[in-house]
Amino acid sequence: MNIIQKIALLLVFGILIASCGGGNSKNKINLAYANWAEGIAMTHVAKVVLEEKGYDVNLMNADIAPIFASLSRGNADAFMDVWMPVTHHDYMEQYGESLEVIGVSYDQARIGLVVPSYVPISSIEELNEHKDKFKGEIVGIDAGAGIMKATDAAIPAYELDFNLLTSSGAAMTATLKRAIDNNEWVVVTGWTPHWMFSRFDIKLLDDPKNVYGDAEQIQIVTRKGFSEEQPFVAEFLSNVKFTDEQISSVMATLEDGNNDLQSAKDWVEANRELVNSWLPKEEDSEILAN
Repeated sequence: MNIIQKIALLLVFGILIASCGGGNSKNKINLAYANWAEGIAMTHVAKVVLEEKGYDVNLMNADIAPIFASLSRGNADAFMDVWMPVTHHDYMEQYGESLEVIGVSYDQARIGLVVPSYVPISSIEELNEHKDKFKGEIVGIDAGAGIMKATDAAIPAYELDFNLLTSSGAAMTATLKRAIDNNEWVVVTGWTPHWMFSRFDIKLLDDPKNVYGDAEQIQIVTRKGFSEEQPFVAEFLSNVKFTDEQISSVMATLEDGNNDLQSAKDWVEANRELVNSWLPKEEDSEILAN
């Protein structure tokens, strides 16, 4: 056998291995999530439930912009943390034709600027009067997050003489905790639902210009065509609904635990009746095939 024949044989062998390996791609689901507390919690719960049903669920953690790009290209299947109509409006405008909105998991979400309750102001309009106490800074999160874009709009709208600092959700809550422990003044970009509202005595500042909008929906969005390809998963995701108490419970469980996946499993087991109500009534008989 000459060298060319050997190479050809190896290539054929490699193709056969690739085609036979990797498991059943029909059961492979890619769930994207950003580092927002409610999204982390909901996505891990979905992974637990779907894996109980025989799916191979891959979690893809990224910032908001790459998530929407991945969904539009079909590299991610679903994203459970789209805030509309304000926070992620620009992304839905850009990518909406390549996506499907299949459900609403929570409909009383809010974004805005948050301060400790001991800070004696109630409105964004009052921030400039106390610029020095706030060190002229608003502590933000990831640069691409919708709440950061809204805050970029709020600064000129309210003529705020403040700098918006980019960090992360974890760094923002750490800064908030440190300030509260020391009884200091701090203003951060915040949203509800979030475990920090049950952990700390804090408040959302009034937004008389309505830059941050009214109550928002947390929508579940998939790539185009996903519902037809994965009807069981799509129906399950569309059925996921949380009350205030329920979404606070799952976020607190993950925040208090040491492992997000194990905490999600614990929460699912403790809330089995609710979880079962999300499952399609008639399961696809092919889900567990092979």
